[in-house]
Amino acid sequence: MSNDEKIYMLNALWFKPEGGSESYQKYMDGCAPILKKYGIRPLPAFAPNKSVIGKFDADLVFFVEYPNWDTFKAFTSDPDYLAILHFREEAITDSLLIRCSRVM
Repeated sequence: MSNDEKIYMLNALWFKPEGGSESYQKYMDGCAPILKKYGIRPLPAFAPNKSVIGKFDADLVFFVEYPNWDTFKAFTSDPDYLAILHFREEAITDSLLIRCSRVM
């Protein structure tokens, strides 16, 4: 994969029962200006209803589009991002972050 290719991160989150979704909203609110700074685009989020094949019970799933891998690395090491990361950690019991490439 070349560095000029967009990447897509699949996020699947499992929230803590007490206040997890609220804390995650604080995280997303804090992320908004940082995402804009790097040209990162969050795509629509979805709440899974029912696993039809396989076992999957996340509370929220969504993709985020990054201009390239270097942008992802710069974003995740940005001091403003690191200052709000605790809201994410306070919000979730588990998560998946999967790097994807668009094929169609």
